[in-house]
Amino acid sequence: MGKNKLQKFKEMEKFPHVFQYPYALLKENDSEMKGKWCNFFFQNDHPIVLELGCGKGEYTVNLARMFPEKNFIGIDIKGARMYLGAKQTLGEGLNNVAFLRTHIELINHFFAQNEVSEIWLTFPDPQIKKTNKRLTSARFLQYYRNILRNNGIIHLKTDNHFLFNYTREIIQDNHFRILFQTEDLYQNCLTDKTLSIRTSYEQQWLKRGLKIKYICFICRQKENYICQKINI
Repeated sequence: MGKNKLQKFKEMEKFPHVFQYPYALLKENDSEMKGKWCNFFFQNDHPIVLELGCGKGEYTVNLARMFPEKNFIGIDIKGARMYLGAKQTLGEGLNNVAFLRTHIELINHFFAQNEVSEIWLTFPDPQIKKTNKRLTSARFLQYYRNILRNNGIIHLKTDNHFLFNYTREIIQDNHFRILFQTEDLYQNCLTDKTLSIRTSYEQQWLKRGLKIKYICFICRQKENYICQKINI
């Protein structure tokens, strides 16, 4: 591990808005923050929005600036990347932002039923050969549904054609309601300012001429989620 990473990790340990939990502790008990984010940390009753796989936290930070009436939590396992967003929000004094360093598979240890209003998936790895690791697979939809409020919204922003089509198939098979979708985000005349945020990775894809795809939908409660095999 590089020296800079160690310095960042050590500095983040002192950040009041960054939460890091060893997996060994979670095997025995859930996080003490579960069900208590608004009361114990944000100290308000505003809706909670998660960015899963937040990377540098660009979406988390920009959304927090746009919507002071909401609480935002960026989640990623890569602490060195997360450091940038955490440092930035600390410097700006944004009090509606937190960061959680953990694996996305463990989010049910950190959030209670109906605690989350929205989830953003910004340019996740499409995991073409590993269905169970795709962040819009049946496995992850169950994780999300366990913590989302009724009519909770999931947003997916991606440059990947396969992941976009896979997600649309999942939505159709499970009879979820699509609120908006497009295969070429910036060719649409959009008034939604949340979609104008461009991460550093997104800037790279756009320079390469790739089209950005976006879909948001309501993930309704089901006993079992259908996840059919889709040809690549």
